[in-house]
Amino acid sequence: MRTQTHIRFFQTFMVWMLFAFGAMAQSGTIKGTVTDEKTKDPIPFANLLIESGGKAYGTAVTDFDGNYTIKPLPAGKYDLKAQILGYKPTIIKGVEINADKITFCNIQMTQTAVNLNAFEVREYKVPLISKDQTTSGETISMSGNHYASSASYQSTSSNYTTTKSNNANLAQPLSKASIYYTDPNTESYDKIKESEFEKVNQKPLSTFSIDVDVASYGNMRRFLSQGLKPPPDAIRTEELINYFDYKYPAPVNDDAFAIYSEVATCPWNPKHQLVHIGIQGKTIESEDLPKCNLVFLLDVSGSMADENKLTLVKKSMRLLVNQLQEFDKIAIVTFSSTTHVELNSTSCKNKDKILNVIEQLHAEGSTSGEEGIKLAYEIAKKNFIENGNNRVIIATDGDFNVGLSSDADIENLIIEKRKDGIFLSVLGFGMGNYKDSKMEKLADKGNGNYAYIDNLMEAKKVLVKEMGATLYNIAKDVKIQVEFNPLNVKGYRLIGYEDRLLSDKDFNDDRKDAGELGAGSKVTALYEIITSENEMKAISSIDSLKYQINKILSNEATLNELMTVKVRYKKPDETKSELCQKIVSNNYTEYKLASENFKFSAAVAAFSMLLRDSKFIGKTSYSDVIKLSKQGRGADDEGYRSEFIKLVEMAELIK
Repeated sequence: MRTQTHIRFFQTFMVWMLFAFGAMAQSGTIKGTVTDEKTKDPIPFANLLIESGGKAYGTAVTDFDGNYTIKPLPAGKYDLKAQILGYKPTIIKGVEINADKITFCNIQMTQTAVNLNAFEVREYKVPLISKDQTTSGETISMSGNHYASSASYQSTSSNYTTTKSNNANLAQPLSKASIYYTDPNTESYDKIKESEFEKVNQKPLSTFSIDVDVASYGNMRRFLSQGLKPPPDAIRTEELINYFDYKYPAPVNDDAFAIYSEVATCPWNPKHQLVHIGIQGKTIESEDLPKCNLVFLLDVSGSMADENKLTLVKKSMRLLVNQLQEFDKIAIVTFSSTTHVELNSTSCKNKDKILNVIEQLHAEGSTSGEEGIKLAYEIAKKNFIENGNNRVIIATDGDFNVGLSSDADIENLIIEKRKDGIFLSVLGFGMGNYKDSKMEKLADKGNGNYAYIDNLMEAKKVLVKEMGATLYNIAKDVKIQVEFNPLNVKGYRLIGYEDRLLSDKDFNDDRKDAGELGAGSKVTALYEIITSENEMKAISSIDSLKYQINKILSNEATLNELMTVKVRYKKPDETKSELCQKIVSNNYTEYKLASENFKFSAAVAAFSMLLRDSKFIGKTSYSDVIKLSKQGRGADDEGYRSEFIKLVEMAELIK
C-alpha cells in the first residue's frame, strides 16, 4: 500500500515538474534601449511596463545608459509602455515574445511640457508629524499615507505604483487600471537642522566627524526617478557631495591622507567665498588587500518581498561574491520571524555553494533584527582573522519590528559589538517602510558605512567599483577640526555634516567615536565664509559681547593664512590617534576660474540646498544648478556627473 502511495506521489511530482519545465521553456525575454527622439541621448530611470489584456507581466527601470530587460515572459503578444516625467508616455502595441528567444524593442520618447491634466492626482489629508525623541535628536516619520516633512511620496506593491499628493506635485501612474493602494507609508528620517553662520571671534574652531556614507544620494535618486520630491530631511548634503570622485592627489610615502584645498567666490552669494576641502585616503593594491571574514546578514522578512528589495539584495550579493578572492570567507545569516545560519563560514573557493544559498532565499514573516545582529557578530567573532577584514554586511529596509526595535536599543547593541574589532557595512533597500534614520545609526555606531541600493548599477558602484572603500578600512575615528584666522575670516558656515558635529574638546579625545575611512575613499567638505566685518554684522543674529574683547592674536595670525585644517585618526587596529594638518592660504579666485571639481561640488551643494528649501540659497534656481554642474562635469568617464544633471532636470519639473 505504501509502495503504491509512493508511486502515485512520484507520478504526480513528475507531472508537476514536466509542467514547470514546460512553462519555463515557453518563456522569452525582451530587451531594448529608451532614448530621446530628438537628441538620441539615452533616458535613465524610465519606467517600463509590459502587459496583456490589462494584466501586468513585468516591469523594469532603465539604467544609466537607457537599457532595460524584462524576463521571463510567457510566449505571446504584449503592449509595452514607457514613461518618465518630462516625456510623453509611449506605448508599443503587439510586441511578440517567442519562447527561448530575446526580443529587442528600442523606444524613442518625445519631450513634453508638464501638464497637470495628464496625470491622475489623488488628494489626502496630511496627518500630524510623528516624533520619536532619541539620543541623536528628533525623528520625522512618514505615517498615514504621507511623509509629514514633505509634499508627496510613492509606494509600491507588486507591479503597480501608487502616487499621492497634497500640493499638485506631479507623478505618472502607468495607467488608471494600474492604481493599487498599499499599506500606509512609514518611512522615517532624522530631523536635520541646518547650520547657521558662526562668528570667528566667538567660535574660531569647527569640529566634526567625517562621513563617507552615500545613502542619501541613492535615496534622493529613487524619489526623483519616480517623479517625486524627496522629504527635506532625507537630504544629507555631505552624502550628496561625497557621492562623487573628485580625483584628489594621492598620499605620498606612508601618509594615510592627502589634504587638498581650493577657495573661490561662492556661486550662490558672490559677497562670500567658498572653501573646498578634500581628504584622500591611500589606496590598497589588490594583492595587498587583507583576508576577508564576512558575514552577510540578510533581511528575509515579509517586508522584503518586493522586487526592489530581496530580489535586488540577492543580485547585489552575487556581484560582491564574484569579486572576492579564494582566501576570503563568507557566512550567511538570515532574519525574519526567526534567525537562521544559512551558511557557515565558507571559503570563496566554493563560490558556487555560496551563490546557490543566496539564490534559494525567499521572504516571509516579521523582522527579528536583534537576534540577527547578535548571531552575525557571534559568527564573525568565531571566525575572526587577525589583521584581516572582519565585517558584518547587513542588507535590509530597516523595518525591525521584533526584539530591540527602538533606535537607542539598536545603538547600544551595536556599540557593544564593535568592541570586538568587527566593522559594519549597511546596505539599504526598498521604499514605503524604509527606516533611513535607523539604518544611519547602525552604520554610525557600528564603525561602518551606509549606502542605499536603488538599482543594480548602484550595487555595482558600491560593491564592485568601490569595493575597497566599502569593505577595507584604512582609518577609524577620523575627525576634522578647522581653525579660522580672524584676520581674514569673520564668519563661516559648514555646509552639511549637521549630525556629525563634535564639540571642540572631542577632537583630541581618543575615546570619542567618529567616522571610518575605507581604502581609496575621499571626503569633501565645503565652508561658506564671510571675510567682511560689515557683511557678518548684517547677517549675524548674535549680539557683540559686552564683557569680553578679542583675544590677543599670535604671530601665526598673518594675512597669508586663511585657516588651518587638522585631521586626527586611528589606524584600524590601534587605540592612539595620529595627526596631520594643512594650512589653507589666503588666496582665492573668481568662480569662473575655479577647477571643475570645485564647480561641480558647489553645484551639488546648491542642489541639496534647493531640495531642503535652505534660506541660504538665495535666488539660485534649478536652472542655475544645471548650468553650474555642466561647467564642472569634466571628462565624466563613469557618467555619474551626467546622471546628476538629469536628476536636477527632473527636480526642476516637479519643484
